[in-house]
Amino acid sequence: MTGPRTDTEPDVTRLRAATDRDLTRLATLQAGTFAHARLRNEIIENNLNLVTHACNRYTHRADLREDLRQVAAIGLIKAVDGYRPGHGAGFLAYAMPTISGELKRYFRDHTWAVHARRGEQELYLRLVRARDDLSVRLGREPDHTELAAHLDMDTTEVRMGLDLGAALRADSLDAPPPGGNPDDRPGSGYDLRGESDPALDLVDNLQSLRPLIAALDERDRRILKLRFWDDLTQAEIGKALGLSQMHVSRLLTQAFAALRAGMLAPT
Repeated sequence: MTGPRTDTEPDVTRLRAATDRDLTRLATLQAGTFAHARLRNEIIENNLNLVTHACNRYTHRADLREDLRQVAAIGLIKAVDGYRPGHGAGFLAYAMPTISGELKRYFRDHTWAVHARRGEQELYLRLVRARDDLSVRLGREPDHTELAAHLDMDTTEVRMGLDLGAALRADSLDAPPPGGNPDDRPGSGYDLRGESDPALDLVDNLQSLRPLIAALDERDRRILKLRFWDDLTQAEIGKALGLSQMHVSRLLTQAFAALRAGMLAPT
């Protein structure tokens, strides 16, 4: 014995039948004419429920609700324009994959703050959908082991796939850090990350030294290279160049003086 039939079931059946009839008629009309445009718009408006149904899988992304509805609507329009009456299993079987594909492309191409390969993105979206389905079935969010068993995957792969979600968003450094007492927290996330790097102060000096070193004679440049690049002692430099250690010391002192004078000279 079957349960009572709801009032909406005949309406849905009639809508599908009407859509199929309208699409068959649409195929006979000349594209660009008023009659074609009016019927096309009616078909799209009558099937906006498919947009809502497709977006219901992404209720966890409340921040993208309106964007997703627009993307799904574009998918519906493409389905209406691309459907050929008499081919396949009907408009519904053609429209839903078309709308879902449009949503997947949107997630792949527009919502990742950090680039991830297509396979990685698809893995993450597959895990999110499975997590949502299991959450409804279990009444709670599934753990990694349950997700792995549901998808016949390894728990390590599940963990790595879900970690990809961190690439979806990039928090602003100007945003206040979450949690704690606002009076005890720094003013923004920027205040919590990094510190002054003394090495950055050397960048300007190194750039300024380049032309000054180039202006030295070849022997002085070679001595500087042996001392600071090859890390040789003054005695080792003298041996390599046939000079005494004292002579090398004097040459280094003269080179340092010339570089210092160049660095301190007014620009």
